[in-house]
Amino acid sequence: MKGGRKNLKRAVEEENLTLKDGHSIMQVVSLRGSNLIEVMDAQGEKSLALFPAKFQKSMWIKRGSFVVVDASGKEKVVESGSKVACIVSQVLFHEQVRALKKSPEWPEIFKSAVPDGCKASLQGDTTSQQEENELDSSDDDGLPPLEANTNRMKPVDWKSDTESNSDSDTGS
Repeated sequence: MKGGRKNLKRAVEEENLTLKDGHSIMQVVSLRGSNLIEVMDAQGEKSLALFPAKFQKSMWIKRGSFVVVDASGKEKVVESGSKVACIVSQVLFHEQVRALKKSPEWPEIFKSAVPDGCKASLQGDTTSQQEENELDSSDDDGLPPLEANTNRMKPVDWKSDTESNSDSDTGS
C-alpha cells in the first residue's frame, strides 16, 4: 500500500498541529463536486481547492468545516489561468479546531464564525434553546456539541382524528 492512506488515520489522531510554510487554515464554503471545494482564507478571499482522492473514503467534509491547505504556489497558479489555486493537505476535526482556536495560528476571521449547521438550529424557538443550553452546560462530559441535521425537515405535528372516531364508535 502506498503512503497515501496508510498513515492517514494516524495523522488525524494528532491533536497538536503545526502549520508548515505555505500551509494555511481555510473554511469550506461550498462543495463543487468532482473533488473540488470552495474555501475561504483568513483575508476573506474565496478560491477553489482540490480535495485529494486519498481522503475520499476515509474523511468527509461539509460546509463550515475547516481544512489545512497548501497554498504555497497560489499566486503563480492564478496568474497562469488555472481555477484550482490550492490543495487540501489535512482535514481538521473538532478536537483539533478546539486546540487551534486557543493558539495564535488561528485566523481572527474564523474566531467569530458560527458553522452553518448551528445557524439552522438558531432559527428555531429561542426559549426552548435557552433551556437546552442550560442543560448542556451542566453535563458537558467533554464531548463535541451535536449539530443539527440540515438534511431533514422538522416533523409536522398532525392532530389525529382518533378521538372523534372513538366517540362516534361508542355512540352507536
